[in-house]
Amino acid sequence: MSLIADTRAQLEATTLTSTSEVPHDEHHVQAEPPAFYSVIPFAALLLCIAFLPLIHKTEEWWEHNKNRLLVAVSLGLVTLLYYTFLYGHGVVDHGTHELSAPGFPAAIVVLKNALLVEYIPFIALLFSLYVISGGIAFNGHLVGRPALNTGIIAIGAAIASFIGTTGAAMLLIRPLLKANQKRNYVAHTVIFFIFVVCNTGGCLLPIGDPPLFLGFLRGVPFTWTLTLWPMWLAMNLSLLVIYFLYDTIRYKKENKENVEAIPETIEPFALRGGVNFLWLLLVIFCVALLDPSKPFPGTDWHAPHFFREVCMFLLAGISLLTTSKSIRKQNSFNYEAILEVAALFVGIFICMQAPVQILNVNGASLGIDSPWKFYWATGILSSFLDNAPTYVVFFETAKAAGTNGPAIAGVNEVSLVAISLGAVFMGAMTYIGNGPNFMVKAIAEKNNIRMPSFFGFMAYSCAVLLPLSVVLTFVFLL
Repeated sequence: MSLIADTRAQLEATTLTSTSEVPHDEHHVQAEPPAFYSVIPFAALLLCIAFLPLIHKTEEWWEHNKNRLLVAVSLGLVTLLYYTFLYGHGVVDHGTHELSAPGFPAAIVVLKNALLVEYIPFIALLFSLYVISGGIAFNGHLVGRPALNTGIIAIGAAIASFIGTTGAAMLLIRPLLKANQKRNYVAHTVIFFIFVVCNTGGCLLPIGDPPLFLGFLRGVPFTWTLTLWPMWLAMNLSLLVIYFLYDTIRYKKENKENVEAIPETIEPFALRGGVNFLWLLLVIFCVALLDPSKPFPGTDWHAPHFFREVCMFLLAGISLLTTSKSIRKQNSFNYEAILEVAALFVGIFICMQAPVQILNVNGASLGIDSPWKFYWATGILSSFLDNAPTYVVFFETAKAAGTNGPAIAGVNEVSLVAISLGAVFMGAMTYIGNGPNFMVKAIAEKNNIRMPSFFGFMAYSCAVLLPLSVVLTFVFLL
């Protein structure tokens, strides 16, 4: 689930990176993993997200964010009760790296790790990007033909590594939806937008996705990820070609007379709310420069904890004050989508502590000893868990295995390529694989686009992404 630290990705990447970072030796300090049944609340929450919207008796009930929050918090409480009464061991505090006492202190540390270390930075970044990007509007007559849609998604792929997947997604999703507002078939366009802009486009720089930023903190050179450009190009070009061909087929079923109808008053192309690009840039600087774990560049000063998040909330407030209300009205801006994400992910972050801890403890004993195994192990787990700690676990596993050739930060270079690509590319496998995925889904649904269910989305990702990953494995990792 990767969802942490992003423009969130850049922002995204950076945010969670610093805050959800798993200490190098944490899996050595933590002697005992939780029982495997401790993952039941996390699995139950995923099943609720997948099935409750599909069941007639619960469909309408699930649409209310207070009910989503009730389910998320209830299952999170079950996880905390497990750590209080059944686990019987201490838990490593991700902030102090100290081991707690068992019982109630362990549950408190789990809650602290989930909310203070991960959830607050995550939601602060997503909220600020959501609010600021909601103040940017594109005027003009846009027609969602296959070429235009492919072009918008391609732009997202090009900029995601530089402003983060979350930044790119929040900037481009509304123009894309506006261009397709008269089309009947739009869900597949949003799905490919999630594949590319929210995920596969962000692997060229550490600020593109959180796990890559964690690698940078562990000694991977900042520009090393640029060497991933052949894989980035192959994956994104393949997805764009597949999308263009598929959308061309779908476009033939549209009522072109209605879709391409020229309005009586043609609105000239214009950008409104351009000042918000400045606030977006400042959010990026907040994520990159106000990491409390590192000194501010050129100084010995460390930003206080949550100073970065306060700054991002302030920038969101400044955006609201400096943007005309008519722009947000034009974008049909409201807070429902971000509240949906906030309600569900508070439970996800708490419930996922157990499976992530199991992975931290047992990661080195999984028998993963070749690049293709690192790719698939990192990718599959990153589809359902936070890709940032998953990346760290396999980074340290590969480092401990030694090197038989060129090494980067003590890790075999080909294995590091595999871990990096698995964490970034496979975050597109599920709605929760990366923070922007669920956000884009929520925005699309608030614009009356019927998105596929959790497993419906996975049907697309398995049909498209898995074959491409197989090809990528044979071409680059064997």
